[in-house]
Amino acid sequence: MEENKTELKLIQMSEIEAEEVSWLWYPFIPYGKLTIIQGDPGDGKTTMVLNLAAKLTKGETLDEGMDCSEPVNVIYQTAEDGLADTVKPRLESAGADCTRVMVIDESDKSLSMVDERIEEALKTTKAKLLILDPIQAYLGGGMDMNRANEARDMTKRLGALAEKYK
Repeated sequence: MEENKTELKLIQMSEIEAEEVSWLWYPFIPYGKLTIIQGDPGDGKTTMVLNLAAKLTKGETLDEGMDCSEPVNVIYQTAEDGLADTVKPRLESAGADCTRVMVIDESDKSLSMVDERIEEALKTTKAKLLILDPIQAYLGGGMDMNRANEARDMTKRLGALAEKYK
């Protein structure tokens, strides 16, 4: 059985033009890139991102490493917590401007990272931050997170969207 061979193409780094990275929160969250916050259950990942979102909706920062001079819109998707009994109370407790936090309605169809509604929501709201909590819930039914090529394709797509709407 003959394999389809892909032609070897090499790129010299001298041919690559370096680009400046702009940061939402240096050195943790770059604009236009995919950032994954990892930790064990109960470590406070959701609390941290909701507090970050709350600050951003008011144009405030967590520390001097953050670049936020005006209030921004945030899209927050969760597959684990109730919006009315968990997410909104946490946002309010953190002092968020809840008019700047949007959720894509999944009542008709569950959302996945390949869903065109994500790009439409980013374009419509001009959100500077999209949070998928947890990211595994938005991979889509046919995607196996343990298969590197599938996960890489998915993260490239999200990265391209982030770059487009930064």
